[in-house]
Amino acid sequence: MQFIRHDIGYRSRGELVEIMLSSGANVRLMDSSSLISYKNGREHYYYGGFTNRSPVRLQIPSPGHWYVVVDMQGLLGSVRSSARILPGPLPKLREVPLSSVPSLVQRNITPRINVNDKSREYDVFISHASEDKEDVVRPLAHAFSDGGLKVCYDEFELSIGDSLNKIIDIGLDRSRFGIVVLSRFFFGKGWANNELDELFTRAVSGEQILLPIWHKITKQELISYSPSLAEKVGRCTATHTIDEIASEIIDVIRVA
Repeated sequence: MQFIRHDIGYRSRGELVEIMLSSGANVRLMDSSSLISYKNGREHYYYGGFTNRSPVRLQIPSPGHWYVVVDMQGLLGSVRSSARILPGPLPKLREVPLSSVPSLVQRNITPRINVNDKSREYDVFISHASEDKEDVVRPLAHAFSDGGLKVCYDEFELSIGDSLNKIIDIGLDRSRFGIVVLSRFFFGKGWANNELDELFTRAVSGEQILLPIWHKITKQELISYSPSLAEKVGRCTATHTIDEIASEIIDVIRVA
C-alpha cells in the first residue's frame, strides 16, 4: 500500500499539526507503535480519518514521537501533502513596571522659575492634542486628581482671560512628571515638536520625568515621527486602560 509519512518528531500534548492536501485523502496521526502496526497491515490506533478539505489541523493528544500518514486507501487518484507544527502562542507579555525604571523615580526636583500667580508645584503636566482630550486626556487628568495629584491641565487651570500658552509654560517649568499623549493628531500639530523638545530636554537634564502614552498609533508610525520616543518606556491605550495607566503613574509619583 502506498502512503506518505511525515515524521513530526517528539511533540508535547496540545500542539497542533497542520496538514496540507492537494486532494481528498485519509489522514492519520499515529505514534511509533501504531505506525509499525499500520505498515504491517495490523490493527492500529490513530487520530483523524478521511477528509476532502485542506488544511487539516489535528491536536497532539499526549507527549511522544508522532507521525502523520496520508494515504488513498479506498480512494482513486493520488495526493500530495505536507505537514508542519503550528507555532504556539508567545509567552505572556511581561512589561516593565514603571516603578522599577530608575529614570522614572526622581526626587527633590526644584522648579527653575517663580510664577507669581501660580505658586504651587505640579505633580503632572499633560502635553496633548485637543482631539485626544475626550478619549484620553480628560479621564486621565481626573484620575490623577482623584488620586491626590496636582495636575497642570487646561480645564483645571484656565479662567476667563488666561493664556493657554502661559499655562503650558508654567506646566512645563513647574511639573515633576511630563506626560505626552502621542497620537496622529499630536504629531500633526505645529506646536507639538517644540513642546516635545522641551520635555525631552528636561528629561535628559534630570529636571523632569517623561512618560509617553501611545494612543491609536503603531510603533512603526512612532518610529517615523521620533525614533528616540519609540525606545522610551511608556504605556499604550490599546493594552492598558486609563485607570491602569493613572494608577501606575500615581504609584511612581508617591515614592518620588
